[in-house]
Amino acid sequence: MSAATSLAEKPEFNVNPAASVTAPQSGHQLEIGTGFTARSFRERDFSGAMDPLVMVDHYRMSESTFGAHPHVGLSAVSILFEDSEGKFHNRDSLGNDFDLMPGDLYWLKAGSGAVHDEAPRAGARTHGLQVFVNLPARMKQDAPESLRVKAQDMPILETDGNRVRIVLGDSNGITGQVSPALPMTILDGRIAAGSTFAHELRAGENSWVYAVEGGIEVIVAGEKVRLRAGESIAIEATSGSATNTIEFTNVADSGAHFALFAALPVREAFVQKGPLVMNNEAEIAQVEADHAAGKLGRLESPPQN
Repeated sequence: MSAATSLAEKPEFNVNPAASVTAPQSGHQLEIGTGFTARSFRERDFSGAMDPLVMVDHYRMSESTFGAHPHVGLSAVSILFEDSEGKFHNRDSLGNDFDLMPGDLYWLKAGSGAVHDEAPRAGARTHGLQVFVNLPARMKQDAPESLRVKAQDMPILETDGNRVRIVLGDSNGITGQVSPALPMTILDGRIAAGSTFAHELRAGENSWVYAVEGGIEVIVAGEKVRLRAGESIAIEATSGSATNTIEFTNVADSGAHFALFAALPVREAFVQKGPLVMNNEAEIAQVEADHAAGKLGRLESPPQN
């Protein structure tokens, strides 16, 4: 679906609070080389409430930084904001070799292993979120899969001056694409000054909310939290049978920009070592040996600017 969808009136939600909300976190500043800066959030910052997310980097990238690298036991998700400039070149050992454009999403379910590389084309400036999503133990040995969603194929909710892109999943009765791993909703929203937007979580879902720009007030499970630009909260379900509604209000004099992730938690212990997420240290060691032996695949061709 590519056409914008207007909501004539606010939906009625079943309000039955059953979640806990963390204190706002401002993340950690990260700078790599001369072409990559980020505000980074890790699951340990939220005492597990970020589950199934392992990490999120809100980044700006203007040159190749990481080179080809392996992913195992997780989904690596790239979300480009619409104010990105130019093309973002994506390659992986599944045979994908294409350019992501501003507003696009790429989901790589690495499973048993994939090699990945992505970097801005010459002169491009990429602004977005890089997200690692945990896979449950039963899926860590799955064959890798991928999903590319172009910006023009994402449904858009428009009401009261708000514009919310359904990058993945569904909101307010409008459904977008479905991830190749566990179901997840990702929203990329802009709220006009003084306006409100609401999203209903499914029973048992956790959520992570980030203020990209501007100030927003978030009300959920009877709690009211104000987020400044660069701050985030995690919302952890405390009941598997009740739903929760998240309400966003723009408390600034200008527009605000937020991102929302919502999914059922995995609730499994894991070990992360960079782009590898497994259930224990022994599995990490095996994955590293497999990568050294070339068993995780390889890229077909060198990068081209």
